[in-house]
Amino acid sequence: MKFGTKALHAGIEPDPSTGAIMTPIFQTSTYVQDGPGVHKGFEYARTQNPTRSVLEKNLASLENAKYGRCFASGMSATETVIKVLKPGDEVVSTGDLYGGSFRLFTQVFEEYGIKFTFVDMRDLSSVEEAMSDKTKLVWVETPTNPMLNIIDIQAVADIAHKRGAKVAVDNTFASPYLQNPLDLGADIVMHSVTKYIAGHSDVIMGFLGTNDQELDERFGFFQNSSGAVPGPQDCFLVIRGIKTLHIRMQRHCENGRAIAEHLRNHPKVDKVYWPGFEDHPNHEIAKKQMRDFGGMMSFVLKEDTLEKAEETLSAFKLFSLAESLGGVESLVGHPAGMTHASIPKEKRIVGGLVDSLIRLSVGIEDIEDLIADLDQAIG
Repeated sequence: MKFGTKALHAGIEPDPSTGAIMTPIFQTSTYVQDGPGVHKGFEYARTQNPTRSVLEKNLASLENAKYGRCFASGMSATETVIKVLKPGDEVVSTGDLYGGSFRLFTQVFEEYGIKFTFVDMRDLSSVEEAMSDKTKLVWVETPTNPMLNIIDIQAVADIAHKRGAKVAVDNTFASPYLQNPLDLGADIVMHSVTKYIAGHSDVIMGFLGTNDQELDERFGFFQNSSGAVPGPQDCFLVIRGIKTLHIRMQRHCENGRAIAEHLRNHPKVDKVYWPGFEDHPNHEIAKKQMRDFGGMMSFVLKEDTLEKAEETLSAFKLFSLAESLGGVESLVGHPAGMTHASIPKEKRIVGGLVDSLIRLSVGIEDIEDLIADLDQAIG
């Protein structure tokens, strides 16, 4: 099946008891058994829920994964990957990455004896140099948040696998519509389902997909043991949201391209970070591993001061100043003060994340209205 057909049908069947075309919300905590251990495949809702099971199958199909697990948030999914490691293990991570991931790695798991090294993965030699015999995982984020850097997933996977390490890719910015990391050699794909997959700013959820049965069994063990599972109502909302993922992403990409080009030609804008530009570093890699370039971008004004950035951020009317991304409505954010505030300033600056950087999540509104809002906010 093609992507759009899978989004609507993969793993989804009419309810056998009623014929309902939409997966029911199984709002239950437990299931009646015919005898001790004799049941219909469901025992306790932390362990299994029929609504969640349908969503997991559907998402796995979209990522061309044999196995999929849903979690209470993207961070609980990320945490589950790291829990597979042991004290003394090492992780090589993308340097430019979501602030919550950086905080989890450095302030939580480093306390348990896991070492993290952050490198610019656009330079493949830096990945090789950072790896040691203790490296068990390479954590990739591409496109990166918020600088929209592009990392060659296949090349990184080749390097990691030669050293016996697994590769996990945070695919949140791209969504499975634009990029499928498992097809490029990754072992694990992670999503903050909260973003493009759910798409309507009404759910918090995470997902892990893999073709490795042993890894999936470990993920399932932690999912059940730690209990960081999404509720059936949220799973229902995501199943519904996925049905329009391909249509939404087409519009996000169309609007994203128009906004990026408009910003680049704006007399008061200095730099625009968007992988669709032909002169964007690793644009050719983006063309190779992505189907389009998405609706995420960042920019810096020519009047490169925090004060001017804050003035601009407060002036938007259609773009809402808020955390998160990937919803149908357009959002604007200030990475240094919001999503990436947990990263020390000196580390942010090294990667280009200056205090005046503005990040856009371009929604699916009429493009003329979005451009008009941009222009009036920039002034």
